[in-house]
Amino acid sequence: MSARDAVAGARRLVVKVGSTSLTSVDGGLDVARLDALVDAVAARAQATQVVLVSSGAIAAGLRPLGLPRRPRDLATQQAAAAAGQVHLTHAYAEAFARHGRTVGQVLLTSHDVVRRGPYRNARRTFERLLGLGVVPVVNENDTVATDEIRFGDNDRLAALVTHVISADALVLLSDVDGVYDADPRAPGASLVREVTGGSDLAGVRVGKPSSLGTGGMASKLAAADLASGAGVPVLVAAAADARAALDGAEVGTVFAPHGPRLSARRFWLRHMAGTRGRLHLDAGAVRAVVGRRRSLLAAGITGSDGDFESGDVVDLVDPRGEVVARGVVAFDAEELPEISGRSSDDLPPEQRREVVHADDLVPVVSPPDPVPAEVSSS
Repeated sequence: MSARDAVAGARRLVVKVGSTSLTSVDGGLDVARLDALVDAVAARAQATQVVLVSSGAIAAGLRPLGLPRRPRDLATQQAAAAAGQVHLTHAYAEAFARHGRTVGQVLLTSHDVVRRGPYRNARRTFERLLGLGVVPVVNENDTVATDEIRFGDNDRLAALVTHVISADALVLLSDVDGVYDADPRAPGASLVREVTGGSDLAGVRVGKPSSLGTGGMASKLAAADLASGAGVPVLVAAAADARAALDGAEVGTVFAPHGPRLSARRFWLRHMAGTRGRLHLDAGAVRAVVGRRRSLLAAGITGSDGDFESGDVVDLVDPRGEVVARGVVAFDAEELPEISGRSSDDLPPEQRREVVHADDLVPVVSPPDPVPAEVSSS
């Protein structure tokens, strides 16, 4: 099955739309554009569970607050988001109601997904909403998000939500009809129809985000790589072509999956979990956990940093200091110095368990190249 067919046949789908596709130049919601988008999503939702990730809250708040342009300071951005989110959600509720569909608003910050408990709660909420036939409308909670806890942009948020709900495909809609090998406005620029690897994007140049949005094509490429690298096909297309895109027509740029499909838990560990410390591994341990996907034992640990407790997520680093894996540690930080570097046979029975079990560990790099013998583990 081709990547485009996989998008068209997805039984659970995440659709993301950007601010510039929903708002006018002066900042107000463009109801005609929003209604056209909802018509397309609602038609697809007759046979598919759809989650809609929508930007536009800050842009939609400009006109109600009398602001001439997108504010730069955080406090005013949050005020605009608070006012605009009301208008945006109400518009979606009315538009989907014409199709007999109910929407549910889901506002997230990165805190909701970097810790395992809130992440699982978010996953359960999505599952229940979809089970009830509701269309979740997701946005970053800009009213409380700060630079320290932001996702960065809604393209990345959409890629993460795709894996939170184990969706089959991701569609990114904007005011550009795909990825071009040059500025789309330049003579001779060509649309890249399919991306199967990095070589397909060689020479591609992307522009800056617009005054109403925070994304741009660079963020879409990053989000597409994040999702497709974890086994999910991605389509980048114009919001004006939403119906055709969702029907599987030859529009936009499709990204073929180029990595194994990760479970929701492993994706969370690799891309979303907040880490509380670092475990330093010798070369033999790196080969075991990355190359052979084995559990990490105390014998392979040369040191540790951080104030973590059993059950926290930590980075695993190689002798060069590079992060090679991430996992859930089974010991408190103060316990590790006593057992690091020691074989299981030398430890008391209660300390012979794995420091990071293979089921709670995910590599973040490819299997390592052979390491010189002088730094190899005994």
